[in-house]
Amino acid sequence: MARRHPDVRWDTGGVAYLSGPPPSLADLRAYVGYGLTRLPLLTSRLEGGTRRPRWRPDADFAVDRHVHEVVAEGPEGWDAALHTALNAPFAPGTYWGVWLIHGHAPDEYAVCYRFHHACQDGAAAAMTFRAVLGEGEPSARPVPRKGGLAGLPRRLGTAVGLAALFMARSLAVRGRRPAVPFVATGERRLWRGRVPADVLRRVGAAHGGSAHDAHLAALTGALATWSARSGVPLPRVTALLPVDARRPEEEQTWGNRCFALPLELPVRTQRGNGASPVRRLEHIMATTRKLRGETWRQAVQDLVRFMPDRPTEWYLRRMLSPRVSGLMATSMPLADKGSLGDSQVTGTALLPLLVPGQLCGVGLSFFGNWAEVSFVADPALPLAELLPKLWEQAVGELEQTSAST
Repeated sequence: MARRHPDVRWDTGGVAYLSGPPPSLADLRAYVGYGLTRLPLLTSRLEGGTRRPRWRPDADFAVDRHVHEVVAEGPEGWDAALHTALNAPFAPGTYWGVWLIHGHAPDEYAVCYRFHHACQDGAAAAMTFRAVLGEGEPSARPVPRKGGLAGLPRRLGTAVGLAALFMARSLAVRGRRPAVPFVATGERRLWRGRVPADVLRRVGAAHGGSAHDAHLAALTGALATWSARSGVPLPRVTALLPVDARRPEEEQTWGNRCFALPLELPVRTQRGNGASPVRRLEHIMATTRKLRGETWRQAVQDLVRFMPDRPTEWYLRRMLSPRVSGLMATSMPLADKGSLGDSQVTGTALLPLLVPGQLCGVGLSFFGNWAEVSFVADPALPLAELLPKLWEQAVGELEQTSAST
């Protein structure tokens, strides 16, 4: 897909915010270099051409080409420094990079990690975070039970049926692309919000769902309010959800083991027509409940494992089209806590994929006691800076409504 669309940026990643004096660039390079001993595949490169590429150890690997520095010009220079780190190109021949961002405060800094999506997915990137910065055990991820070849024809039939279902939905909505009244600049900006993770968990559990369900319901409410304030009509918004498809024995390291499933967000439902935050949550759970089930999870895993390259490419290219999906919405448990030397990680932000023509990318990271939302969008998107606060308000509304039911 990157070869077909060389003008599209296929990198994603995350930002860790830390307290304490920043390290020197030399010290950070030494620190990352030491961490790579636990992540040897990060020192690989692609060989074999376009037809049969393979990852091979890179004999010329140099950490200096991957770890960089952006110095802010005082407190007012933070936004510009972060913008530089989010949009800087990779060094030639490299597939990932780390940017140390500092200079805006004496006791605060950030580390931005970005990678080409051909190399990693979110689950693999989360392992990279834990190997370099994280402490404590990661949250458990749901995986299908181990199984042999028994029932394989039935499983493959279910997998094909699942793919056909979502493809049929994409054909039904083709041409109903939201009219976004701005000219994209090709740059990316990041805006953040956060709420206590227990709030999302309580809201989800109160209705038989998950914290992720509560997040998606709040995102739906935030988009509906943003649409009214910005004047951007949203006749339909389909979020593309990456689903981790690793088998139980697979490590979360290099490579992609994920699939993308569409979920329509009920943004058109207004309160005047009998809607409520809880109704939005119930609408979302009607689909996500199936995703959490054993049958669908096994089907997604089988699709990733057995679907041939060409149908996979066709499916993903169609799902990523702005005529089908309006945004990428990913979530990831990171770690209980994190540190770099004597500095402690105080916050995190995911950098989801931003596909040209889509509204934004939305990431939800669980770190420590916090659920942190990040919106990545083109700076030309009207009033995009309001989205995190609107999401926080929608979470509070969900909490109040759930407590009264």
